[in-house]
Amino acid sequence: MPKIKAAVCHDFGAPLSVEEVELRSPQAGEVEVKLKACAICHSDISYADGIWGGSLPAVYGHEAAGHVTALGDGVNGIALGDPVVVTLIRACGSCPSCSAGKPTICETGYDGDFGPLKTADGGKLHQAMAAGAFAEKVVVDQSQIVPLPPEMPLDAASLLACGVITGVGAVVNAAGMRAGQDCVVIGAGGVGLNAIQGARIAGARRIVAVDMSEDKLAIAREFGATDGVLATEETPWRSAKQALGRGADAVFVTVGAIPAFDTAPKYLAAGGKVVMVGMPASGAMSTYEPAMVAAVGQGFVGSKMGDTVIKRDIPWMVDLYQQGRLKLDELISGRWSLADINEAIADTKTGAAKRNVIIFDE
Repeated sequence: MPKIKAAVCHDFGAPLSVEEVELRSPQAGEVEVKLKACAICHSDISYADGIWGGSLPAVYGHEAAGHVTALGDGVNGIALGDPVVVTLIRACGSCPSCSAGKPTICETGYDGDFGPLKTADGGKLHQAMAAGAFAEKVVVDQSQIVPLPPEMPLDAASLLACGVITGVGAVVNAAGMRAGQDCVVIGAGGVGLNAIQGARIAGARRIVAVDMSEDKLAIAREFGATDGVLATEETPWRSAKQALGRGADAVFVTVGAIPAFDTAPKYLAAGGKVVMVGMPASGAMSTYEPAMVAAVGQGFVGSKMGDTVIKRDIPWMVDLYQQGRLKLDELISGRWSLADINEAIADTKTGAAKRNVIIFDE
């Protein structure tokens, strides 16, 4: 079986090990992609730190782009050599959720223990999030692939696999924001900046960013925030409402911190909704006062991967990028080699990076 280099997690919380692993050829309906770029998402770090559990050893990474190098039987619409985005959204196309146009919550399970990866000696190696993209190549289901125009830079394109569609999609798909509405985005990291971009593209009147750092609030303004509020204030929701002149129509919680979820309803206007995007640790609980929510017709909605339909939404976002209306290059804080992935992860953990991207050798 062919061997590739991959960053393997053997123990939660320990550095990843860059080593040779086995990657089988694509089977029916699958695509092999030689990767050019894979961004580091906080979800990868959370999994590697063990806050959600999971099977080990494992290869994480799910925000990737590269070129198609092999096709399994029955693959349509993709050719050898095509540049593509590789996502974690693996959809069967026929379950109730897929049939309702919600592939991000496909009900057909996938066990990465039985995926295309093996250790160098043929042992179990978990393909995390159906991608396993901290590796030179991946083999994934064709439903996870979106072709790109040949002129699209693949480091920028990799961001479309998760962080961008999660943030922009939370606004346009999950919240259905309309022109003239107001929103608050809690967290000005990679996903939060894209929620801000999504609100700007949707025509929001006011976009208030809330974060712990003045530096990140300044960056949020570059991406479209009209106002910034420090989360360290005693009552930041009052400052946000003062900036808006009212409560928000939508509040996007893009971080995994429980206090952000607890306070999110306080930013809302009557009839507004909290859109829960960030992912706290398993077992973490939030509290709120349901009588108040009911009395003024507010609501809560979860948004997984921005409720994205990748073959509809990613080409639209590529077009916006090419028009200069969607910032992608500006999201990249640093470019790293696979050999330096642990340093890239450590830099991401500082909270200063928007997105660090692993660049693979040609």
